Amino acid sequence: MSADATQLLDESTFTGLVQAHRHELQVHCYRMVGSFSDSEDLVQETLLRAWRKRDTFQGRSTARAWLYRIATNACLDFLDRSQRQPRPEGVPGTGSAAWSPDRIPWLEPYPDLLLDQAAPRDAEPDTVIIDKETIELAFLIAVQHLPPKRRAVLIARDILGWPAADTADMLGLSVASVNSALPRARATLRSHLPPRRLEWAPTQNPTEAERLLMQRYLALLEQADIGAMAELLHEDVRVTMPMPQPCPSSTRETLWVGRDAFAAALAEILDPAAPGYLGHWRRQPTRANRQPAVAHYLRRRGDTLYRAQVLEVLWVTEGRIAEITSFAPDLFSAFDLPATC
Repeated sequence: MSADATQLLDESTFTGLVQAHRHELQVHCYRMVGSFSDSEDLVQETLLRAWRKRDTFQGRSTARAWLYRIATNACLDFLDRSQRQPRPEGVPGTGSAAWSPDRIPWLEPYPDLLLDQAAPRDAEPDTVIIDKETIELAFLIAVQHLPPKRRAVLIARDILGWPAADTADMLGLSVASVNSALPRARATLRSHLPPRRLEWAPTQNPTEAERLLMQRYLALLEQADIGAMAELLHEDVRVTMPMPQPCPSSTRETLWVGRDAFAAALAEILDPAAPGYLGHWRRQPTRANRQPAVAHYLRRRGDTLYRAQVLEVLWVTEGRIAEITSFAPDLFSAFDLPATC
């Protein structure tokens, strides 16, 4: 038995050994299931399973690989129980605006401040770029269309860089099955990525241009300058937003496709004289999924506090905002954001 295996049998050292991998294991679970909240539960389940099965670790692989195997199978068990399916979402329009991913009701953003803790300290620059490409919301949405085991094959082979034999051993498959599943998984992934996302261009995170665009976006929102705001948007920008809280169902959302449609909606939201005006807004920049994000707070009429309202995650390409995916404020605390201000 190896030294690592002996350590795993010792309760006094087990926690420190597995906790060193906790953050990267949660990111792995997140890629598998697409939900930050579920990934928290699944990494905890992984550590519990590891403790119960610690005597099965013989040191033939690293403790890290052993934990990834347990985490992957915990995710597969979860996906088998939940039976989640993307929901078709029709979008009017022509050209690239007609593209629309199916709705993923369980999708949640992942705070960059926690992604930073998951990044290996000795990561090569290319590894950092791959992390960005495979944690963006567009990738997470596309991955959710893969059957669970095919999803696990793609993540193990293309993200973790595992050999086919190790992947097969983890999933209880033959090497031939893994080699057959991978190209099919890649083809499905490509078919569910937005047109502009098919060619992944390595970029630094975040770019200076991205920071400047975010500053201007926030300033124009504060000024309610809809005309100037429209210049920051792609013509076929796609925006999803949850209904204002309180709302009878947390899954209700509004969808706008196209610069003109979203500009008209913003005018209604930001104009105090408009019927759709809700109150005054404050905003705080943050980052999620290696993308720029904005936390919005709303002070309704008659209230004295600005309350957490919505979290926007922006996809910027070609110097303009191509997509805004918005989420209810449930995860503000995970982003180290206050509930009121």
